[in-house]
Amino acid sequence: MRGFPIPTTRPRKRRMNADLLVVLGLLAATIVMFAINRPRMDAVALIMLTVLPLTGIITMQEALAGFSEPSIVLIALLFVIGESLVRTGVAQKLGDMLLARAGRSEGRLMTLLMAMVAGIGSFMSSTGVVAIFIPVALRIARNAGIAARRLMMPLSMAALISGMMTLVATPPNLVVHAQLVREGHEGFDFFAFTPFGVPILLLAMVYMLFARRWLGASAPAAERDGDRPRLRQWIEEYGLSEREYRLCVEPGSPWVGKRLDQLDLRASAGINIVAVERRGRFAASILVPMAQTRLEVGDVLFLDVRTPSVDIEALCREASLRKLPLTGNYFTDLSQAIGMAEVMIPAESELIGKTVISARFRTEYGLAVIGLKRRQKALNDSVLEQKLELGDTLLVIGPWRAIRALQTQRRNLLTLNMPAEFDDVPAAPGRAPYALAVLALLVGLMVSGVVPNVHAALIACLLLGLFRCVDMNSSYNAIHWQSLILIVGMLPFSLALQRTGGIDLAAAALLDVVGDAQPRLALAALFTLTAVAGLFISNTATAVLMAPVALAVASALNMSPYPFAMTVALAASAAFMTPVSSPVNTLVVGPGNYSFMDFVRIGVPFTVLVLLVTVLLVPLFFPFSP
Repeated sequence: MRGFPIPTTRPRKRRMNADLLVVLGLLAATIVMFAINRPRMDAVALIMLTVLPLTGIITMQEALAGFSEPSIVLIALLFVIGESLVRTGVAQKLGDMLLARAGRSEGRLMTLLMAMVAGIGSFMSSTGVVAIFIPVALRIARNAGIAARRLMMPLSMAALISGMMTLVATPPNLVVHAQLVREGHEGFDFFAFTPFGVPILLLAMVYMLFARRWLGASAPAAERDGDRPRLRQWIEEYGLSEREYRLCVEPGSPWVGKRLDQLDLRASAGINIVAVERRGRFAASILVPMAQTRLEVGDVLFLDVRTPSVDIEALCREASLRKLPLTGNYFTDLSQAIGMAEVMIPAESELIGKTVISARFRTEYGLAVIGLKRRQKALNDSVLEQKLELGDTLLVIGPWRAIRALQTQRRNLLTLNMPAEFDDVPAAPGRAPYALAVLALLVGLMVSGVVPNVHAALIACLLLGLFRCVDMNSSYNAIHWQSLILIVGMLPFSLALQRTGGIDLAAAALLDVVGDAQPRLALAALFTLTAVAGLFISNTATAVLMAPVALAVASALNMSPYPFAMTVALAASAAFMTPVSSPVNTLVVGPGNYSFMDFVRIGVPFTVLVLLVTVLLVPLFFPFSP
């Protein structure tokens, strides 16, 4: 990291000087403003970015150097990569997979999310993992009806712990590894960190099951959607429950090869085919059921049955159909492909006086009418045969592209309401394979180290643009500029503390304290100093400054350097205590609506637990004897 030279000798003991007092005073003022959240955090960072050069300790050029930091550019690029996963539907499918496995259990959702984030973060930037999973977690929270703040903190915690899993998971690990090699020792193996990361992750899962109560009560997702309805509200208002069926066309069915207009199910049995799912070479696709649509073996029919007298079991026997289980109320499990909207009949509409069938509604608009309100009252019978009147409200269902097209039909139909789920619909669902391929390439480049991480991210972003997974507008909008300003504004403190001797003074004090004490006590002191330093400067800078100190302590105690080096690496990733301890925490502040004290309440006790686990386990895998 620029501006942070690596010491090569045991730190010299310095005295407190006027410049150091000034830096510590500004740091204390910053912490106070963060704690009271006045002004907002990125504004505080800009204030300090302005004030520090006025002290003469650092220059304005040095204060602004953070804007050219590769890590800052990398974070911005990872936001764009995360946006590509949202636009192509990959993020939504991950969320759906978690929901399918966890159901509505908040505890199960949280633990599965943490496991997935920590696993993926073991092989790529933890900051990038958070940027990718923030939209996933937000969508999970909305669908499960829980507050986003209940998942954002576990997300950031798991991402930080992912840095304790492998050598390449986070820069501090590589910094400590490089310091060992520089001083003539063998570095750490790729999986040397795993025996510590896995137990800490399991501990974090158990801890968050109890600590989540400090994050406030769960709030229904509808409260965050304002006045926009959700699909489940329409299902209740229009009485759609228990009218939905999924039937698979089996081999030998007389329906195979038949057109839908030949079956004429609406007229003969009161059955409305809402959609047809057909398996493709790689994945299933949703078809609009038009009159000329021919059924094939394996097609899945989504039926809306209005007539109570219809015997679905008998229909399945007669037509060789197989009834499939339902996983969501009225097909809400397919809300990424099939949507709903409320439309109204305006005064100049040509539909007035016609029925839905005579107006050939599905043929004209590619949508099925499944509900009708007249004077705010839902009509449950003969919706398709009702003559439409001025002011009638129709509930339509079909592909989102057809619903979007309705917004141009202002003469015949006026779109009244789009559901909150519309925001989750991917803009480029057909590009998902390209997004996944680019993500795999990104991880491969980062793991192999063929090019620097920021270069790998640039390559990935350009490929995502080439494959139309993102466009320029969505890329710029995806970047969370507040977070970047906060990180850049805090970076000059690390240089100022180093230049005024603050870090050297702390390191020398540590050596005086531990002296000839028990080695585990030395590990605890080293962990504490590293974690406290990480409150004020980035974890990478902390590792750069503390790695030589760790080796100096080991040499002074005539012990192996490995347990001390590993302790610094683990402590550098244990940045749980404040929202500015790591970019990982900073990224979730906004989505989780957290205050400074939320991190203190959750992070401080857990950091103490991680300290105890570290002091207990590290000597078991890396003995003190040289």
